[in-house]
Amino acid sequence: MVHSQKTLVQCDFDGTVTVEDISFMLLDAFAGGDWRQWEEEYEAGRISVGRFNSEVFGTVRVDRRTMLDYIKNRVVIRPGFEEFVALCHQRDFRLVIVSNGLQFYIERILGDLGMGDIEVHAARTRFCPDGLRVEYVGPDGIVLDSGFKESFTRLFLADGYRVVYLGDGRSDFAPASMCHQVFAVVDNNSLLARCREGNVDCHPFADFHDVVGAIDIR
Repeated sequence: MVHSQKTLVQCDFDGTVTVEDISFMLLDAFAGGDWRQWEEEYEAGRISVGRFNSEVFGTVRVDRRTMLDYIKNRVVIRPGFEEFVALCHQRDFRLVIVSNGLQFYIERILGDLGMGDIEVHAARTRFCPDGLRVEYVGPDGIVLDSGFKESFTRLFLADGYRVVYLGDGRSDFAPASMCHQVFAVVDNNSLLARCREGNVDCHPFADFHDVVGAIDIR
C-alpha cells in the first residue's frame, strides 16, 4: 500500500497572517532615531536581518507589556485565516509559523485568537534597560544572523515533508524556492515579483480564502 507524503505548511507571519507588519508598527511607535534607514539597507541586501533587528530594536526602551498593549487593538488578521487553520487541522497538515518577527507578540496574537497551539519559530527577545536584544536561533540551537527561515525549511524537507509555503517579502524567496507549492501575498509583491523573476511557480493570494481554494490537498 502506498501512503501519501505528509504535508507541512510553513507560513510567514507579519504581512502574511497579519495585513500589516507588526514589528514595523512597534518600531514606528517606540524606536529611537530614523529606523527606516536600516530598513532601506536591509531591503537593498546590504545588511542581514540579524543586523537590522539588532540595530533597530536596540533603540527600543519600553517593556513587553507596553508593546503588547500598543498592538492590542491595532492588529488586523488577513481574512480567512481561521478557515485556513481549520483546513490544516482537518487534513492533518502540520502548520508552522516561521517568522523574522518577534516570538513574544506572535504568540500573544495567536493566543488571543484562540490559536495558541500553533507551532511558532521566530526571533527571541530579551528586554534590557538599554534596548531590546533580539536573536534568531536555528533548529540546531545555533544563533543565526541570516537564513533563519530556510534553516527550518531544510529541516522540514529532510524530515520527509511535502512543504507548502506562504509568505510576502524578500526573506521568503529563498525558503519558498525549495518548496513544493508556494503562495505569495499580492498586496506586497516582493515575494511575488521575486518568484516571477526566478521562474518559481507560485499562487498569488489576497486572503486565506484564496489559499483554501487552491492548496494541494493530496
